[in-house]
Amino acid sequence: MALDLTFPDPAAADAGLSSLARSVVGSEILKIAAQIRAMQASGAEICNLTVGDFNPAYFPIPEALLEGTRSALAEGQTNYPPSDGVLPLREAVVRFYERELGLRYPVESVLVVGGARPLLYGAYRTLVDPGDTVVYPVPSWNNNHYANLSGAKAIELPVREDHNFFPTLDQIAPHLSEARLLCLNSPLNPTGTMIDAEQLRAITQAVVDENEKRKQTGARPLFFVYDQVYWTLTFGAQHVTPVGLVPESAPYVLLLDALSKAFCATGLRVGWGLMPPAVRARMADILGHVGAWAPKAEQLATAKLLDDPATIQAFQATFLPAVKARLDALHGGFAALKAEGIPVDAIAPQGAIYLSARFDLFGRTIRGLALNTNEDIRQLLLQHAGLALVPFQAFGLKEESGWFRLSVGAVSLADIAAMMPRLRALLA
Repeated sequence: MALDLTFPDPAAADAGLSSLARSVVGSEILKIAAQIRAMQASGAEICNLTVGDFNPAYFPIPEALLEGTRSALAEGQTNYPPSDGVLPLREAVVRFYERELGLRYPVESVLVVGGARPLLYGAYRTLVDPGDTVVYPVPSWNNNHYANLSGAKAIELPVREDHNFFPTLDQIAPHLSEARLLCLNSPLNPTGTMIDAEQLRAITQAVVDENEKRKQTGARPLFFVYDQVYWTLTFGAQHVTPVGLVPESAPYVLLLDALSKAFCATGLRVGWGLMPPAVRARMADILGHVGAWAPKAEQLATAKLLDDPATIQAFQATFLPAVKARLDALHGGFAALKAEGIPVDAIAPQGAIYLSARFDLFGRTIRGLALNTNEDIRQLLLQHAGLALVPFQAFGLKEESGWFRLSVGAVSLADIAAMMPRLRALLA
Protein backbone atom coordinates (compact mmCIF):
# COMPACT_ATOMS: atom_id res chain seq x y z
CA MET A 1 0.00 0.00 0.00
CA ALA A 2 1.41 3.39 -1.01
CA LEU A 3 1.97 6.04 1.61
CA ASP A 4 0.29 9.42 1.24
CA LEU A 5 3.01 12.00 1.78
CA THR A 6 2.31 15.50 3.06
CA PHE A 7 4.37 18.64 2.81
CA PRO A 8 4.23 22.06 4.49
CA ASP A 9 2.63 25.02 2.79
CA PRO A 10 5.03 26.26 0.05
CA ALA A 11 5.10 29.78 1.49
CA ALA A 12 6.21 28.45 4.87
CA ALA A 13 8.72 26.03 3.35
CA ASP A 14 10.24 28.86 1.33
CA ALA A 15 11.55 30.44 4.52
CA GLY A 16 13.97 27.55 4.96
CA LEU A 17 15.66 28.03 1.59
CA SER A 18 18.80 29.98 0.75
CA SER A 19 18.62 33.71 0.13
CA LEU A 20 19.58 33.01 -3.49
CA ALA A 21 16.72 30.56 -3.97
CA ARG A 22 14.28 33.00 -2.40
CA SER A 23 15.45 35.83 -4.67
CA VAL A 24 15.22 33.95 -7.98
CA VAL A 25 12.44 35.03 -10.33
CA GLY A 26 11.11 32.33 -12.64
CA SER A 27 10.83 32.80 -16.38
CA GLU A 28 8.10 35.26 -17.27
CA ILE A 29 7.79 33.66 -20.70
CA LEU A 30 7.10 30.22 -19.23
CA LYS A 31 4.30 31.71 -17.11
CA ILE A 32 2.72 33.19 -20.22
CA ALA A 33 3.14 29.85 -22.03
CA ALA A 34 1.19 28.05 -19.29
CA GLN A 35 -1.72 30.44 -19.75
CA ILE A 36 -1.70 29.90 -23.51
CA ARG A 37 -1.66 26.11 -23.18
CA ALA A 38 -4.69 26.27 -20.91
CA MET A 39 -6.58 28.44 -23.41
CA GLN A 40 -5.67 26.18 -26.32
CA ALA A 41 -6.80 23.14 -24.35
CA SER A 42 -10.21 24.78 -23.98
CA GLY A 43 -10.45 25.27 -27.76
CA ALA A 44 -9.31 28.88 -28.17
CA GLU A 45 -7.70 29.83 -31.49
CA ILE A 46 -4.34 31.37 -30.61
CA CYS A 47 -1.62 32.78 -32.85
CA ASN A 48 1.22 31.99 -30.47
CA LEU A 49 4.08 34.41 -31.05
CA THR A 50 5.62 33.99 -27.60
CA VAL A 51 8.05 31.11 -27.78
CA GLY A 52 11.62 31.59 -29.03
CA ASP A 53 11.58 28.13 -30.54
CA PHE A 54 10.79 26.33 -33.80
CA ASN A 55 7.88 24.08 -34.64
CA PRO A 56 9.55 21.10 -36.37
CA ALA A 57 6.53 20.79 -38.66
CA TYR A 58 7.49 24.14 -40.21
CA PHE A 59 11.20 24.27 -39.43
CA PRO A 60 12.85 20.82 -39.26
CA ILE A 61 16.54 20.47 -38.48
CA PRO A 62 18.89 19.74 -41.40
CA GLU A 63 18.60 16.14 -42.55
CA ALA A 64 22.39 15.77 -42.33
CA LEU A 65 22.30 16.77 -38.66
CA LEU A 66 19.50 14.29 -37.95
CA GLU A 67 21.27 11.45 -39.73
CA GLY A 68 24.60 12.35 -38.16
CA THR A 69 23.08 12.14 -34.69
CA ARG A 70 21.42 8.81 -35.47
CA SER A 71 24.66 7.39 -36.82
CA ALA A 72 26.63 8.47 -33.78
CA LEU A 73 24.07 6.89 -31.48
CA ALA A 74 24.11 3.68 -33.51
CA GLU A 75 27.90 3.61 -33.21
CA GLY A 76 27.58 3.67 -29.43
CA GLN A 77 28.56 7.31 -28.84
CA THR A 78 26.42 7.45 -25.72
CA ASN A 79 29.01 7.83 -22.97
CA TYR A 80 30.32 10.98 -21.29
CA PRO A 81 32.02 13.44 -23.65
CA PRO A 82 34.96 15.54 -22.47
CA SER A 83 33.52 18.23 -20.22
CA ASP A 84 34.80 20.99 -22.54
CA GLY A 85 33.61 19.36 -25.78
CA VAL A 86 34.86 16.66 -28.11
CA LEU A 87 37.97 17.69 -30.02
CA PRO A 88 36.45 17.13 -33.51
CA LEU A 89 33.74 19.70 -32.74
CA ARG A 90 36.10 22.21 -31.17
CA GLU A 91 38.31 21.97 -34.28
CA ALA A 92 35.27 22.25 -36.56
CA VAL A 93 34.17 25.43 -34.76
CA VAL A 94 37.63 26.91 -35.40
CA ARG A 95 37.34 26.14 -39.13
CA PHE A 96 33.73 27.37 -39.24
CA TYR A 97 34.59 30.76 -37.73
CA GLU A 98 37.63 31.16 -39.96
CA ARG A 99 35.62 30.33 -43.07
CA GLU A 100 32.45 32.28 -42.26
CA LEU A 101 33.63 35.17 -40.09
CA GLY A 102 37.31 35.50 -40.96
CA LEU A 103 38.37 34.91 -37.34
CA ARG A 104 41.21 32.44 -36.67
CA TYR A 105 41.02 31.27 -33.06
CA PRO A 106 43.21 28.60 -31.46
CA VAL A 107 41.36 25.44 -30.49
CA GLU A 108 42.27 26.25 -26.86
CA SER A 109 39.79 29.15 -27.09
CA VAL A 110 36.79 26.93 -27.85
CA LEU A 111 34.47 25.66 -25.13
CA VAL A 112 31.52 23.40 -26.03
CA VAL A 113 28.61 23.05 -23.60
CA GLY A 114 24.90 22.27 -23.55
CA GLY A 115 23.63 25.31 -25.42
CA ALA A 116 24.24 29.05 -25.22
CA ARG A 117 22.45 29.47 -21.89
CA PRO A 118 25.19 27.76 -19.80
CA LEU A 119 27.78 29.87 -21.59
CA LEU A 120 26.13 33.12 -20.56
CA TYR A 121 25.62 31.90 -17.00
CA GLY A 122 29.17 30.53 -17.00
CA ALA A 123 30.55 33.89 -18.11
CA TYR A 124 28.95 35.57 -15.11
CA ARG A 125 30.19 32.90 -12.70
CA THR A 126 33.71 32.91 -14.16
CA LEU A 127 34.25 36.66 -14.37
CA VAL A 128 32.03 38.25 -11.71
CA ASP A 129 32.44 38.31 -7.93
CA PRO A 130 29.54 39.42 -5.71
CA GLY A 131 29.36 43.19 -5.83
CA ASP A 132 31.15 43.52 -9.19
CA THR A 133 29.48 45.79 -11.72
CA VAL A 134 27.85 44.37 -14.85
CA VAL A 135 26.57 46.68 -17.59
CA TYR A 136 23.91 45.60 -20.07
CA PRO A 137 20.97 47.05 -21.99
CA VAL A 138 17.32 46.41 -21.27
CA PRO A 139 15.48 44.82 -22.90
CA SER A 140 17.92 41.92 -23.26
CA TRP A 141 17.76 38.21 -22.62
CA ASN A 142 18.30 36.94 -19.05
CA ASN A 143 21.04 39.37 -18.02
CA ASN A 144 18.89 40.55 -15.13
CA HIS A 145 18.53 36.98 -13.87
CA TYR A 146 22.22 36.10 -14.20
CA ALA A 147 23.24 39.34 -12.50
CA ASN A 148 21.04 38.34 -9.58
CA LEU A 149 22.37 34.77 -9.50
CA SER A 150 25.97 35.99 -9.42
CA GLY A 151 25.39 38.76 -6.88
CA ALA A 152 26.48 41.42 -9.35
CA LYS A 153 25.71 45.09 -9.17
CA ALA A 154 23.61 45.55 -12.31
CA ILE A 155 23.71 48.77 -14.30
CA GLU A 156 20.80 48.50 -16.71
CA LEU A 157 20.77 50.83 -19.71
CA PRO A 158 17.25 51.36 -21.10
CA VAL A 159 17.39 51.38 -24.90
CA ARG A 160 14.83 52.62 -27.38
CA GLU A 161 13.86 52.34 -31.00
CA ASP A 162 15.59 55.59 -32.05
CA HIS A 163 18.93 53.77 -31.55
CA ASN A 164 17.65 50.43 -32.83
CA PHE A 165 17.38 49.16 -29.24
CA PHE A 166 21.14 49.23 -28.64
CA PRO A 167 23.05 51.37 -26.16
CA THR A 168 25.27 54.16 -27.42
CA LEU A 169 28.85 54.71 -26.33
CA ASP A 170 27.63 57.84 -24.51
CA GLN A 171 25.39 55.61 -22.39
CA ILE A 172 28.07 53.02 -21.71
CA ALA A 173 31.16 55.20 -21.23
CA PRO A 174 30.31 56.63 -17.77
CA HIS A 175 30.19 53.10 -16.34
CA LEU A 176 33.24 51.47 -17.93
CA SER A 177 35.70 52.52 -15.23
CA GLU A 178 33.81 50.52 -12.60
CA ALA A 179 32.51 47.69 -14.77
CA ARG A 180 33.79 44.13 -14.66
CA LEU A 181 31.57 42.90 -17.46
CA LEU A 182 29.75 44.42 -20.46
CA CYS A 183 27.12 42.27 -22.18
CA LEU A 184 25.63 42.84 -25.64
CA ASN A 185 23.65 40.61 -28.01
CA SER A 186 23.21 41.05 -31.78
CA PRO A 187 20.93 40.22 -33.50
CA LEU A 188 19.06 41.11 -30.34
CA ASN A 189 16.60 38.97 -28.45
CA PRO A 190 13.90 40.31 -27.99
CA THR A 191 13.88 43.04 -30.64
CA GLY A 192 15.23 41.34 -33.76
CA THR A 193 17.43 44.37 -34.42
CA MET A 194 21.16 44.47 -35.24
CA ILE A 195 23.89 46.72 -33.92
CA ASP A 196 25.51 49.20 -36.30
CA ALA A 197 29.13 48.38 -37.15
CA GLU A 198 30.51 51.80 -36.25
CA GLN A 199 28.56 51.81 -33.00
CA LEU A 200 30.04 48.42 -32.07
CA ARG A 201 33.52 49.51 -33.17
CA ALA A 202 33.37 52.55 -30.87
CA ILE A 203 32.15 50.51 -27.91
CA THR A 204 34.79 47.83 -28.44
CA GLN A 205 37.57 50.40 -28.75
CA ALA A 206 36.41 51.94 -25.49
CA VAL A 207 36.75 48.50 -23.83
CA VAL A 208 40.31 48.22 -25.16
CA ASP A 209 41.17 51.75 -24.00
CA GLU A 210 39.77 51.06 -20.53
CA ASN A 211 41.87 47.93 -20.23
CA GLU A 212 45.01 49.81 -21.27
CA LYS A 213 44.39 52.14 -18.33
CA ARG A 214 43.89 49.19 -15.99
CA LYS A 215 47.19 47.64 -17.02
CA GLN A 216 48.94 50.66 -15.58
CA THR A 217 47.38 50.12 -12.16
CA GLY A 218 47.16 46.33 -12.10
CA ALA A 219 43.36 46.43 -11.87
CA ARG A 220 41.29 43.46 -13.02
CA PRO A 221 40.31 43.70 -16.68
CA LEU A 222 36.94 44.61 -18.15
CA PHE A 223 35.47 41.75 -20.20
CA PHE A 224 32.97 42.00 -23.04
CA VAL A 225 30.44 39.20 -23.58
CA TYR A 226 28.99 39.27 -27.09
CA ASP A 227 26.07 36.88 -27.57
CA GLN A 228 25.70 36.20 -31.31
CA VAL A 229 23.54 33.10 -31.24
CA TYR A 230 21.33 34.55 -34.03
CA TRP A 231 24.15 35.78 -36.28
CA THR A 232 23.31 33.48 -39.18
CA LEU A 233 19.71 34.74 -39.25
CA THR A 234 20.12 38.17 -40.81
CA PHE A 235 18.14 39.90 -43.54
CA GLY A 236 20.22 42.36 -45.51
CA ALA A 237 22.46 43.88 -42.85
CA GLN A 238 25.97 42.49 -42.29
CA HIS A 239 26.68 40.84 -38.96
CA VAL A 240 29.75 42.21 -37.19
CA THR A 241 31.78 41.10 -34.18
CA PRO A 242 33.89 43.08 -31.70
CA VAL A 243 37.06 41.15 -32.53
CA GLY A 244 36.47 41.47 -36.26
CA LEU A 245 36.24 45.24 -35.94
CA VAL A 246 38.90 45.74 -33.26
CA PRO A 247 41.27 42.73 -33.28
CA GLU A 248 43.20 43.93 -30.22
CA SER A 249 40.01 43.37 -28.18
CA ALA A 250 40.41 39.56 -28.43
CA PRO A 251 41.93 39.15 -24.93
CA TYR A 252 38.77 40.66 -23.42
CA VAL A 253 35.93 39.35 -25.63
CA LEU A 254 33.81 36.22 -25.22
CA LEU A 255 31.78 35.23 -28.31
CA LEU A 256 28.78 33.02 -27.46
CA ASP A 257 27.06 30.88 -30.08
CA ALA A 258 25.05 27.69 -30.52
CA LEU A 259 23.47 25.19 -32.84
CA SER A 260 19.97 26.00 -31.60
CA LYS A 261 18.80 28.99 -33.62
CA ALA A 262 21.04 28.65 -36.67
CA PHE A 263 19.75 25.15 -37.44
CA CYS A 264 16.33 24.99 -35.70
CA ALA A 265 17.92 22.56 -33.23
CA THR A 266 16.88 24.03 -29.90
CA GLY A 267 16.43 20.61 -28.30
CA LEU A 268 19.82 19.20 -29.29
CA ARG A 269 21.63 21.42 -26.76
CA VAL A 270 24.97 22.15 -28.37
CA GLY A 271 26.57 25.55 -27.79
CA TRP A 272 30.08 26.93 -28.09
CA GLY A 273 32.00 29.93 -26.90
CA LEU A 274 35.24 31.43 -28.21
CA MET A 275 37.24 33.34 -25.63
CA PRO A 276 40.69 33.88 -24.14
CA PRO A 277 42.12 30.42 -23.37
CA ALA A 278 42.66 31.20 -19.68
CA VAL A 279 39.00 32.18 -19.30
CA ARG A 280 37.90 29.10 -21.22
CA ALA A 281 39.86 26.79 -18.93
CA ARG A 282 38.26 28.18 -15.77
CA MET A 283 34.76 28.31 -17.24
CA ALA A 284 35.13 24.68 -18.33
CA ASP A 285 36.00 23.74 -14.75
CA ILE A 286 32.98 25.57 -13.34
CA LEU A 287 30.48 24.20 -15.86
CA GLY A 288 32.01 20.73 -15.63
CA HIS A 289 30.93 20.60 -11.99
CA VAL A 290 27.29 21.15 -12.96
CA GLY A 291 27.32 18.70 -15.87
CA ALA A 292 26.62 21.32 -18.51
CA TRP A 293 28.29 19.41 -21.33
CA ALA A 294 26.50 18.77 -24.61
CA PRO A 295 25.43 15.21 -25.57
CA LYS A 296 28.24 13.38 -27.35
CA ALA A 297 26.29 12.11 -30.36
CA GLU A 298 24.94 15.60 -31.11
CA GLN A 299 28.45 17.05 -30.81
CA LEU A 300 29.87 14.64 -33.37
CA ALA A 301 26.99 15.29 -35.75
CA THR A 302 27.44 19.05 -35.33
CA ALA A 303 31.15 18.75 -36.16
CA LYS A 304 30.30 17.12 -39.48
CA LEU A 305 27.65 19.72 -40.26
CA LEU A 306 29.92 22.70 -39.58
CA ASP A 307 32.50 21.23 -41.95
CA ASP A 308 29.92 20.95 -44.75
CA PRO A 309 29.32 24.47 -46.15
CA ALA A 310 27.30 23.19 -49.12
CA THR A 311 24.78 21.50 -46.81
CA ILE A 312 24.60 24.60 -44.62
CA GLN A 313 23.96 26.84 -47.63
CA ALA A 314 21.26 24.52 -48.96
CA PHE A 315 19.54 24.53 -45.57
CA GLN A 316 19.70 28.31 -45.26
CA ALA A 317 18.33 28.74 -48.79
CA THR A 318 14.94 27.49 -47.60
CA PHE A 319 15.11 28.27 -43.87
CA LEU A 320 15.92 31.98 -44.00
CA PRO A 321 13.25 32.91 -46.59
CA ALA A 322 10.63 31.03 -44.56
CA VAL A 323 11.52 32.98 -41.42
CA LYS A 324 11.59 36.29 -43.26
CA ALA A 325 8.24 35.60 -44.94
CA ARG A 326 6.60 35.33 -41.54
CA LEU A 327 8.32 38.43 -40.20
CA ASP A 328 7.38 40.35 -43.35
CA ALA A 329 3.77 39.22 -43.05
CA LEU A 330 3.58 40.55 -39.52
CA HIS A 331 5.38 43.78 -40.37
CA GLY A 332 3.16 44.34 -43.39
CA GLY A 333 0.06 43.70 -41.33
CA PHE A 334 1.08 46.23 -38.70
CA ALA A 335 2.00 48.76 -41.38
CA ALA A 336 -1.49 48.41 -42.87
CA LEU A 337 -3.10 48.92 -39.46
CA LYS A 338 -0.93 51.97 -38.82
CA ALA A 339 -1.93 53.42 -42.20
CA GLU A 340 -5.57 53.18 -41.08
CA GLY A 341 -4.78 55.27 -38.02
CA ILE A 342 -4.71 52.38 -35.57
CA PRO A 343 -2.07 53.17 -32.89
CA VAL A 344 0.39 50.38 -33.62
CA ASP A 345 3.92 50.29 -35.01
CA ALA A 346 6.59 47.73 -35.85
CA ILE A 347 10.26 47.71 -36.84
CA ALA A 348 11.18 46.15 -40.18
CA PRO A 349 12.84 42.73 -39.84
CA GLN A 350 16.62 42.79 -39.47
CA GLY A 351 17.65 39.51 -37.86
CA ALA A 352 16.74 36.60 -35.58
CA ILE A 353 13.17 35.26 -35.46
CA TYR A 354 11.65 38.28 -33.74
CA LEU A 355 9.65 41.36 -34.65
CA SER A 356 9.28 44.33 -32.31
CA ALA A 357 5.79 45.78 -32.28
CA ARG A 358 4.31 48.63 -30.25
CA PHE A 359 0.71 49.07 -29.15
CA ASP A 360 0.10 52.67 -28.03
CA LEU A 361 -3.12 51.92 -26.19
CA PHE A 362 -2.39 53.38 -22.75
CA GLY A 363 -5.26 55.29 -21.15
CA ARG A 364 -7.90 53.62 -23.29
CA THR A 365 -10.64 51.20 -22.32
CA ILE A 366 -11.36 48.41 -24.81
CA ARG A 367 -13.81 45.57 -24.23
CA GLY A 368 -14.21 46.82 -20.68
CA LEU A 369 -10.50 46.54 -19.89
CA ALA A 370 -8.67 49.68 -18.80
CA LEU A 371 -5.24 49.70 -20.43
CA ASN A 372 -2.60 51.12 -18.12
CA THR A 373 0.24 48.59 -18.41
CA ASN A 374 1.83 46.27 -20.93
CA GLU A 375 0.25 43.39 -19.06
CA ASP A 376 -3.20 44.94 -19.58
CA ILE A 377 -2.48 45.17 -23.30
CA ARG A 378 -1.14 41.61 -23.42
CA GLN A 379 -4.28 40.24 -21.78
CA LEU A 380 -6.54 42.24 -24.13
CA LEU A 381 -4.77 40.96 -27.25
CA LEU A 382 -4.71 37.38 -25.99
CA GLN A 383 -8.30 37.21 -24.77
CA HIS A 384 -9.98 39.14 -27.59
CA ALA A 385 -7.74 38.74 -30.68
CA GLY A 386 -6.13 35.38 -29.98
CA LEU A 387 -2.72 37.09 -30.28
CA ALA A 388 -0.11 35.85 -27.81
CA LEU A 389 3.07 37.88 -27.41
CA VAL A 390 5.64 38.81 -24.77
CA PRO A 391 6.07 42.29 -23.26
CA PHE A 392 9.54 43.78 -23.02
CA GLN A 393 9.19 43.59 -19.22
CA ALA A 394 10.01 39.87 -19.58
CA PHE A 395 13.47 41.01 -20.71
CA GLY A 396 14.32 43.30 -17.83
CA LEU A 397 12.74 46.56 -19.03
CA LYS A 398 10.70 48.17 -16.26
CA GLU A 399 9.19 50.98 -18.33
CA GLU A 400 5.61 50.54 -19.56
CA SER A 401 6.50 51.20 -23.17
CA GLY A 402 3.88 49.34 -25.19
CA TRP A 403 6.63 47.31 -26.92
CA PHE A 404 6.34 43.54 -27.34
CA ARG A 405 8.36 40.68 -28.82
CA LEU A 406 6.70 38.63 -31.56
CA SER A 407 8.42 35.31 -32.35
CA VAL A 408 7.66 33.48 -35.61
CA GLY A 409 9.38 30.11 -35.23
CA ALA A 410 6.31 28.21 -34.13
CA VAL A 411 3.61 29.65 -36.43
CA SER A 412 2.60 29.31 -40.06
CA LEU A 413 1.80 32.05 -42.54
CA ALA A 414 -1.80 30.89 -42.32
CA ASP A 415 -1.79 31.46 -38.55
CA ILE A 416 -0.63 35.04 -39.09
CA ALA A 417 -3.13 35.66 -41.88
CA ALA A 418 -6.00 34.42 -39.68
CA MET A 419 -4.92 36.56 -36.73
CA MET A 420 -4.59 39.96 -38.43
CA PRO A 421 -8.34 40.47 -39.11
CA ARG A 422 -9.09 39.61 -35.48
CA LEU A 423 -6.55 42.20 -34.35
CA ARG A 424 -7.96 44.83 -36.69
CA ALA A 425 -11.52 44.17 -35.51
CA LEU A 426 -10.42 44.59 -31.90
CA LEU A 427 -8.48 47.83 -32.36
CA ALA A 428 -10.25 49.59 -35.23
